[in-house]
Amino acid sequence: MMSKFRMSSARLRLLPLTWACLASVPSLEARAEQFVLFDVTFTYTKQDADNSKPSKSHFYVKDPLLNPDRPTDWTSPVDYRNGTVHVRLEVLEKPPGGAPTTWTLCYIPNQGQKNGYGCTGTGIYRESGVYERDIAMTSFWENESIIWSKGIKQMDLVIKDDSGGQGHAHKRKDHENFFPTKVRITMVQVSAGSTYDPSLVPNLTSQKATPSEDGDVKP
Repeated sequence: MMSKFRMSSARLRLLPLTWACLASVPSLEARAEQFVLFDVTFTYTKQDADNSKPSKSHFYVKDPLLNPDRPTDWTSPVDYRNGTVHVRLEVLEKPPGGAPTTWTLCYIPNQGQKNGYGCTGTGIYRESGVYERDIAMTSFWENESIIWSKGIKQMDLVIKDDSGGQGHAHKRKDHENFFPTKVRITMVQVSAGSTYDPSLVPNLTSQKATPSEDGDVKP
């Protein structure tokens, strides 16, 4: 399956944006930055979903697909833990029929607690297009189960229907409405107090974004 996705090293660069806050008080200058955590384009089939290990319906984003320059500590000196994540889903190919679909996006930390990981998601979509959303890093499922000062080692992307946490697409009897599909998923981490800037993300299309529906984000 490794041959099915493409990755641009330029796309995975750390993309700093520094600005001064309270310029009249230099000692209180704040740093606001963003970086691309990953940007992957891949085709996903029913066979891929059935054979993904250790869990089905999963696409695993590990090194070198994760930005090699991602911070180890997401709390300092730049505070990403209390910032936002900009989730951009570009659905390039999807079977006809408008079956409601979503990707759960799970942060797998170097060190966890409680549940041991946390998940956000793309929201629900029914057709090809671009779907974008900004999500507070303190709002998604089990975000407190990650020790953010120790960093992230992996991201698990899980394709599902709209039925809830266990609605993995490979379980569907009508799986032909979900597979095969081709998507580009980009996650951009934005520091606390900053705003996502698409001009800093390489190779984005000019296609107008389509608002995504709210969807389940549990694993």
